[in-house]
Amino acid sequence: MNFLAHAWLAGEHSARRVGGLAGDFVKGPLPAGLPPDLAAGVGLHRAIDSFSERHPAFVASRARVGASRRRYAGVLVDMFYDHLLAIHWARFSGQTLVAFSADTYRMTEARLPDLPAGFGEVFERMRSGDWLSAYREPQALADALARMSRHRIRRANPLADGFDEFQAASAGFETDFLQFMPDALAFARQWQPPGGRRA
Repeated sequence: MNFLAHAWLAGEHSARRVGGLAGDFVKGPLPAGLPPDLAAGVGLHRAIDSFSERHPAFVASRARVGASRRRYAGVLVDMFYDHLLAIHWARFSGQTLVAFSADTYRMTEARLPDLPAGFGEVFERMRSGDWLSAYREPQALADALARMSRHRIRRANPLADGFDEFQAASAGFETDFLQFMPDALAFARQWQPPGGRRA
């Protein structure tokens, strides 16, 4: 999952949502210097990633990615699922995507001092470009893959035009996503941090 799906799957609890949003920027064993509530959000983020990698629908989506980009199939599917979540948002949430995004930015800004500096830099770009709401638009997804190709993966990679993979099998990715997301939500709702209370 990428930013939007991790934030949504974390639910209404603000620290869980912020930890879910920032999870990829926190390295090492938890709590990794974080306050316990944010560490729990990162823990949920990591648990969702592990759940996704094993889920049959997510596995099927990875297999749809062509051989030339197969090494990055997980990254691409994460992004495609954020796009599909944004498209199907009304099916999964009673709150508008714009309102959810604004709430998430507000929650995150309040906790920036507790988060890695590298995430803070990305968050400023995310908020100014309204990445979470923008995932609805195909061009925004294509642009996000191009950014990722340049900034988040240091080696040469084929992600810049990775949206071609989605266009080649969009109906299949959509079918997989609609099978996957209810299971991911059920998993996130029942997940508990080690030694802690229900998320």
